[in-house]
Amino acid sequence: MITNLESYKVFYYVAKAGSVTGAAKALSISQPAVSQAIRQLENHLGTELFYRVSRGVKLTREGQLLFSYVEKGYEQIALGQEKVLQLKNMESGEIRIGASDMTLQYFLLPYLEKFHEKYPDIKVVVTNAPTPETLALLETGRIDFGVVSTPFGEEAGLEILPVREIEDIFVAGRRFIAYKNKTLDLQELETLPLICLDKNTSTRTCMDEYLEKNGVFVQPEFELATSDMIVQFALRSLGVGSVVRDFAQDYLEEGVLFELRFNRIIPKRQFCVVRSTKIPMPVAADRLWKDVTKGTEV
Repeated sequence: MITNLESYKVFYYVAKAGSVTGAAKALSISQPAVSQAIRQLENHLGTELFYRVSRGVKLTREGQLLFSYVEKGYEQIALGQEKVLQLKNMESGEIRIGASDMTLQYFLLPYLEKFHEKYPDIKVVVTNAPTPETLALLETGRIDFGVVSTPFGEEAGLEILPVREIEDIFVAGRRFIAYKNKTLDLQELETLPLICLDKNTSTRTCMDEYLEKNGVFVQPEFELATSDMIVQFALRSLGVGSVVRDFAQDYLEEGVLFELRFNRIIPKRQFCVVRSTKIPMPVAADRLWKDVTKGTEV
């Protein structure tokens, strides 16, 4: 059992310097303190570790054996300390983030770009996943923080900050031009071929719950994995697409898609950044978190 690590530190410096004086100078302690530490270690081990020579001390055979191990351990400790300082000073490190296609493209990406320009040595790993999966990754500590969209269950142990509003809309192409500039009843969605996201997304869950609350029950014609694909299907008039406005905005401005209007307002949702309050966040991740949350829109 190691009784006094400080004695081994002194032993390391005496062996490296080849003298008690050199070790005392390197450690900023007195020569008697160095000599006492070496005597204590020799007494503990029951053997001499140094013998005197004309210009200092040299290791005995037992001392050489001990030093071969202490040197590796001490230098590994020094290296570990250096690595920790590099993390603290943003000179190295890794950030793990969870984000969906939507939250990455329409919120997080500009922050990642600026962060990478400022801290090029920090590795950023983004796990692309819908909101439920991102929250599960956060719960198990596999990501440092996530960017998700509401709705989702707010569990204890999470810090949740809204950062931007988003709006769900229905868009259509030329085949459905008769619906343009008309105010429709939500019930009419039951008669239209709808294009929606898969059911394991917060976007689909939110829309289904809203429609059901208003007595509207739909059976989509197509269920797709990404909102980008929904827009592409809508452009080809394969149905009416249910998407967040950002995905269709350019096509709406060009006039190749139009937004369906309804007599009831679809509630807006939010992008949120979320992290665990149970697991400390690494320095680099905390810095990015602060960048992302300091200019919130909501």
